Amino acid sequence: MNDAQLMDPPTEEGALSFARRFVRSDAFMLLFREGMGLVEQTAAYLDGQGRKDAATLPREVALSYATESMRLTTRLMQLASWLLTQRAVAEGELTTEQARTEQSKVRIGEPMGSPAEHIVVQLPQGLRDLMAHAGRLQARVRHLENQMNGTADASEAANPVQNQLASLQARLGIAW
Repeated sequence: MNDAQLMDPPTEEGALSFARRFVRSDAFMLLFREGMGLVEQTAAYLDGQGRKDAATLPREVALSYATESMRLTTRLMQLASWLLTQRAVAEGELTTEQARTEQSKVRIGEPMGSPAEHIVVQLPQGLRDLMAHAGRLQARVRHLENQMNGTADASEAANPVQNQLASLQARLGIAW
């Protein structure tokens, strides 16, 4: 690479190329293992300790627990679908066009809102930790998906403070 290339700002095409190469990288495989591991960890929690935790909750909180566990499961299934599709492209099982068709069926949506703070603090810590982890993973995958589709939100670069606030919201599992 020459000096001029090093100094040129990345183009949109460069970002797309980077994102597409990323799914064939070791870093993607780490993301893939993290996502699939989170699916397994969540299933184990919800079928085990989570059932015990939910049984001790007051009615209002138990309803929120049920709602949040369903939302978490939905979010993780969307993420798993995306990760599996990208891995299939990386391994040559699907073409990029086939992957686009599949992914148009299941989109990684906007982060879901959270229940009121007074309810969140009453949810079992295990569920809150899983919700936060899934939120962070969803944000990373959405960012990567936007880069791959060439639809990266211009406001991401324009407002880094808002991005940090959104990140804190997702980590803490609160709505502001």
